[in-house]
Amino acid sequence: MLSLVVGTGRCGSTLVQELLSRHPAVGFVSGLDDKLPRLNLSGRFNGPLYRRSAPRPPGMTSLRHSRRFLERGRLRVAPSEAYQLLDRHVFAGFSRPCRDLVADDLTPHIARRLRGFFDARIGGQGCQLLVHHLTGWPRTGFLHAAYPELRVVNVVRDGRAVANSWLQMGWWDGWRGPDQWLYGPLPPDLRQEWEESDRSFPVLAALGWKMLMAAFADARAAHPADHWLDVRYEDVIAAPREQVGRMLDFLGLDWSPAYEKGFSRYEFPAGREAAYRNELTAAQLAAMEQVLEKPLVEWGYPID
Repeated sequence: MLSLVVGTGRCGSTLVQELLSRHPAVGFVSGLDDKLPRLNLSGRFNGPLYRRSAPRPPGMTSLRHSRRFLERGRLRVAPSEAYQLLDRHVFAGFSRPCRDLVADDLTPHIARRLRGFFDARIGGQGCQLLVHHLTGWPRTGFLHAAYPELRVVNVVRDGRAVANSWLQMGWWDGWRGPDQWLYGPLPPDLRQEWEESDRSFPVLAALGWKMLMAAFADARAAHPADHWLDVRYEDVIAAPREQVGRMLDFLGLDWSPAYEKGFSRYEFPAGREAAYRNELTAAQLAAMEQVLEKPLVEWGYPID
């Protein structure tokens, strides 16, 4: 069976994917597999190798912090979004669509390739559940059309924190403007909001989150309700056992002694949830909140 962990990026979905991948019944596509796309590896040993490795230290964001093969290095046996593999073996463009991929985008040809890709890894790893991680556009409707039993864990984080984090990432290409960034053009109403902000880059990052979250709301509405679970990153940090237990129950996985052994090695330090308040000026934050007020409230983040 295939399940997804999805989110906007910089939302805590990587932590959730890593926590779920510690379960002995879970398989995943690894960074090593993705670095060697021509080999099209099934990842037979991904789970056993990863579950022997230590969790990455909290706050580690750079390769220089670790060179150990089984952890955070150039070739690492840890969960990956596997965009090189998917672009090569499913269809070119999976990684950077200009809008969300929905059920109507799935052709019979791509459906065969998509199922072949994931089924080969489910069979090769002998796992009860293959959990795959995607960020950016949801793509859940697209994958649900190929896998009707698809379960989705949607990781949500305060849009102010996400936008602030995007501004600090080297891969964020919003500096080139919304006509050239990876998400495709802004809808007219969001474009107007950006123009009215004097083309503020913090506002553009906020509008990117707003646009993606509208796509997640649409994707959730189109998905079977009992196969979709929203999880707030802030709740995972505050009550990790409770929230991870919810996710395991949702995915039909037990909290076994083997899983406890891996889970107990994790730390969940607080402190970055509201870092945006110190890393943005008061004017920048106010401008972001002006365009984000409605979606923040809708997703459980009322503005003070």
